[in-house]
Amino acid sequence: MVFRHWLSAALRASPSRGSHALRSFSSTRCAHDITLPRVNYEEKYAEKLQRRAQEQGKSVADLRAELKEQERQRRLQKLKEESSKGPQLAQSSPASAPSSSAASSVSTSSGSSSRKDSSPVKPLSSILNLDKLLEKPHTPEQISLLWRAYHESRTGGTGRGFLCATVPVESYDKMLEVSAKYPTFILPVPRENAQVEEGSKKPAYEFYLMEWGFHGSPPEPATTSDLFSPTKASSNPQTSTILFTPLQEYKLRQSFATPYLVLTHYTDLAKSHGLVLLRGEITPSGASAGVGAGEDGMRYMLSQQDAQLLAIHVQRFYLQHEGSEERAALLKTFHEAPEQFKWEKLLVHTDFSA
Repeated sequence: MVFRHWLSAALRASPSRGSHALRSFSSTRCAHDITLPRVNYEEKYAEKLQRRAQEQGKSVADLRAELKEQERQRRLQKLKEESSKGPQLAQSSPASAPSSSAASSVSTSSGSSSRKDSSPVKPLSSILNLDKLLEKPHTPEQISLLWRAYHESRTGGTGRGFLCATVPVESYDKMLEVSAKYPTFILPVPRENAQVEEGSKKPAYEFYLMEWGFHGSPPEPATTSDLFSPTKASSNPQTSTILFTPLQEYKLRQSFATPYLVLTHYTDLAKSHGLVLLRGEITPSGASAGVGAGEDGMRYMLSQQDAQLLAIHVQRFYLQHEGSEERAALLKTFHEAPEQFKWEKLLVHTDFSA
């Protein structure tokens, strides 16, 4: 990778951090007595079946058998989704509570949540019930409020371990263009309690490697469930993720290094509502490691404040506009002339107290 030419020098400015095992985010529970309605294809799609069978050169019986098998697979997928169904959105304060129709749109399961691609990203439909959301018009402001309220209700109502935001699609497109050219970078996080040279008054920093990943464009959400509806090419931008890993962690474990923070940009509603939904997940740590435990007893590899700082830095360097020429130059130098990259210059643009 580009930064390897520069890595050894930069690591000397980064306090050592131990490595920790990655804990899974997901949990499952059993579901019982789930009954799903069967579709009578012979009655509902008689004419369409006959026409489609002729087009494909098959008999109606063969085509009906294929459709029944598809329905069986959908039912199995529905059972799996119901088995991992989580709690609904906690009640918001009266001043910011979404409408009743919006509140019911939050769910860890929906009829369209099955994945039809190889993306490693958890589908948005496993967080938001997109079918319910699209039943009635929702403004971008309502969706933003719903997204924020949902994540604030996580972890016993504290919201710890999660970040969330909504990004205008125009801003996301600009970041996507820059990140496609410069997918890696380093970002500093101040460390007040880090060991520094005796007598030194300079603040200490821990450097994080950030890496963009791109996972294709999600289909535009639709309310129709007609099996014969033609599949439309998606005009949504690509879904993306950003992994943040301490440089010391990367030095020790390379490709096995644990990401401390994962940001996911969901673009499912970009075309329909002009919004990209940002979700950040901070990696839980073992009981003897990570930052201090909260009221819920959970410990995390990164504090909420540091996670927010990293997310802000991403926008400062990748959402380039007038006044960000120096930051753009640093990003370019890091990739195109790594031997000229000076990490000291980076600190000037990541110090919000200045």
